[in-house]
Amino acid sequence: MVRYSLDPEKPTKSCKSRGSNLRVHFKTTRETAQAIKGMHIRKATKYLKDVTLKKQCVPFRLYNGLVGCGVPGRMETPMHKPALFMLEDKDGKKKEEKEQKKEKVDKKAEKIKEKEAERE
Repeated sequence: MVRYSLDPEKPTKSCKSRGSNLRVHFKTTRETAQAIKGMHIRKATKYLKDVTLKKQCVPFRLYNGLVGCGVPGRMETPMHKPALFMLEDKDGKKKEEKEQKKEKVDKKAEKIKEKEAERE
């Protein structure tokens, strides 16, 4: 069971997310989480999109062994895509799209039922 160590001061203006069984490295996940910790959702989403487009880097502060040996910065993209997915779910953009898709599926199901009723 996952527990959060700190309750937010304003729970209406904060969000929490977690992932389980993700195929990502622990160390890159930790560094990415530290980079976006305390950011607003929109700013964190923009930052992670820039990282996936390789415009910005995630600073490796704790797990930085053999990082920077002649290479300027390190960009690990496997963690940023799940992090973006979690942030977009919290932001509500993806939820609206999912609801629209469900409505379309429901409409199609209703049409099919109507056609079957007409045949009988």
